[in-house]
Amino acid sequence: MAGAVAMTGSGSSVRRIAVIGGGPGGLYAAALLKRLDPDREVTVFERNAPDDTFGFGVVLSDETLGGIEHADPEVYRALSREFVRWDTIDIVHRGRVHTSGGHGFAALGRRRLLEILHERCAGLGVDLRFRTAAPPAAELAAHHDLVIAADGVHSATRVAHADAFGPHITEHRNRYIWLAADFAFDAFRFEIAETPYGVMQVHGYPYAADASTVIVEMREEAWRAAGLDTCDAAESTARCAKFFTEALDGRPLHGNRSSWLAFRTVTNSRWSHGNTVLIGDAAHTAHFSIGSGTKLAVEDALALAACVEEQPDLPAALAAYEAERRPVVASTQRAAAASLRWFEELATYAEQPPRRFAFNLLTRSRRVTHDNLRLRDASFTAAVEEEFGCPPGTPPMFTPFRLRGLELRNRVVVSPMDMYSAADGLPGDFHLVHLGARALGGAGLVMTEMVCVSPEGRITPGCTGLWNTEQAAGWRRITDFVHTSAPGAAIGVQLGHSGRKGSTKLMWEGIDQPLERGNWPLKAASSLPYVPGVNQVPAELDRAGLDAVREQFVAAARRAASSGFDLLELHCAHGYLLSGFLSPLTNHRTDAYGGPLENRLRFPLQVFDAVREVWPGERPMTVRISATDWAEGGTDAADAVTIARAFAEHGADAIDVSTGQVVPDERPEYGRSYQTPYADRIRNTVGVPVIAVGAISSWDDVNSLLLAGRADLCALARPHLYDPHWTLHAAAEQGYSGPGAPWPLPYGAGSRTPPTGRTDAPKPRLTLG
Repeated sequence: MAGAVAMTGSGSSVRRIAVIGGGPGGLYAAALLKRLDPDREVTVFERNAPDDTFGFGVVLSDETLGGIEHADPEVYRALSREFVRWDTIDIVHRGRVHTSGGHGFAALGRRRLLEILHERCAGLGVDLRFRTAAPPAAELAAHHDLVIAADGVHSATRVAHADAFGPHITEHRNRYIWLAADFAFDAFRFEIAETPYGVMQVHGYPYAADASTVIVEMREEAWRAAGLDTCDAAESTARCAKFFTEALDGRPLHGNRSSWLAFRTVTNSRWSHGNTVLIGDAAHTAHFSIGSGTKLAVEDALALAACVEEQPDLPAALAAYEAERRPVVASTQRAAAASLRWFEELATYAEQPPRRFAFNLLTRSRRVTHDNLRLRDASFTAAVEEEFGCPPGTPPMFTPFRLRGLELRNRVVVSPMDMYSAADGLPGDFHLVHLGARALGGAGLVMTEMVCVSPEGRITPGCTGLWNTEQAAGWRRITDFVHTSAPGAAIGVQLGHSGRKGSTKLMWEGIDQPLERGNWPLKAASSLPYVPGVNQVPAELDRAGLDAVREQFVAAARRAASSGFDLLELHCAHGYLLSGFLSPLTNHRTDAYGGPLENRLRFPLQVFDAVREVWPGERPMTVRISATDWAEGGTDAADAVTIARAFAEHGADAIDVSTGQVVPDERPEYGRSYQTPYADRIRNTVGVPVIAVGAISSWDDVNSLLLAGRADLCALARPHLYDPHWTLHAAAEQGYSGPGAPWPLPYGAGSRTPPTGRTDAPKPRLTLG
């Protein structure tokens, strides 16, 4: 984190500074910039009185406090005298309290925080103008070297210069209200109330010896059903106290100009415009459930002050500030978004076993994981593992899982990955080595790439197929190797048809680009090219075409069964043919296969039923879907639940939940495990087993997702390209050597990390005393 540094850069040219907004971020920025150069003229405009404040308690992390201590020890000492500290979290659900320790929090009253910063600013000579609305930023910018807009989530500066900042504001579904209680909770308390109106929850934490913040939150539907939308502030406060009378021990709640709000996530394309810069909630917001608002604002102030001093001029300083802070903020916002969504979907977790529910809540943002929670509170984590069914000493990922007659030795799946290395659809030595190596590497299930059901159903000329007996024999060679040389490993086949995304170049020659020669005609749900003006226009499948494609899937499934595959997956994702029927963006049909989702599901379900009929009854069958198109008007999470439920009702043993790749103008929300919330929602709404995919890269992520009940199996692609023995190495790194990850006998000598050159030898004495 940036801290105080010597004046060597643009600081000497930034003499007059205006700060719009007297919240913690604006005040701290003013104090730091004045402290770094006492000759500066720093003015803070705050429209409210000094003792006006909203909210009650503020939580700061040890990391943030360390930055404050380094940058301004006086402020740090004043804060330290005020902090209430605790390290436990209580989760109360259905009358049971589960406590997890080792978390570490520090909080104080927001009013006291502002008083400390007021005192510091006044002592440094900052001009604090309370009850004074700031002039417009453009006016201030004409007479100041730097204008800091710390004017909050409803920033007038951001609105006035929206063309420059490029704001994007998303309002979410839950309603919440900030309240307080005149006693201190013993821990950070999450309490769930299942009322006749819906699920409600409390986020409560102490911030003084005799006071706690109490945030009451619920879905808007519950808020309206309970009549809270028509209550005034006093009645809302009284009713919230009744909903959580046990948590409050019958004591009242009180507000401070409290009102019901819907959280707004704020992002901006740019954080500066000329000599005006946004900090704190004006630039970005992150949901209160991870306690980040004041933390981010204070860290913004630290970074901005440091960059002003370090850089040669103000434009460079503002660019450096944004470059330093944006990745940190983006990471926090991703975690906050995951936490926010978890609480929006809280009702779907109500039936989870009690300890799993608690673990799920604690790991909701993906910042707390199975491994670090085990370090914080080993006994709590062990109890969750026992409830999950982990044998002693067995990580969750190495517990077995059964689908029909197939028992997988662990929960790791090698995700389907197109290799584009076949000739005329025939799998060869490359595929034998590629899939065989991953099977030897310990995964419970190894999936083939999408195996095409016809020559015209290929994506590229290098795609594999199962449309003739020669290809079936090639696959038999591979399944025999897996079953013989990697006993206990299962191998599955993914059957698909490219639809409108076919007849393209190999990935490394130009992904989704049409072939320069040797094209074949395409067929799809509708006559819509993947990229207009670039890709071929497909023919819309007529009745005869639909029947022919269905029979191609059936014939390929029969060959897959004779080839010895243990599991079959029907590919209904990523914009390929069956996926093209499901999405309203790619299905514009006016017959019985188009229109409402019920109709769009009809052909994929008919194909599923036909394949299931010929696929051996003891062998499982899964379906991969795109749970969102990441595009306006396309498939969304609610549609995905409907799609998953339909396939489950038709006999799908698990749903492989991917996203996107349906339309070229998608806007995915990339990030660690970014697709898993869709699998989570399907699993806990439909009750069907799910395979989670999407940037799951560590064994800690796998353990966390499984133990929280967000997935039953985890599919990883790139990690298995980086390390074919990823699963075995994950076992070794966790000290596990049980039946869930047996090393092949010829590889047994490699089951321990090889020694390296010594780095712990005694150092020679070079000085006396």
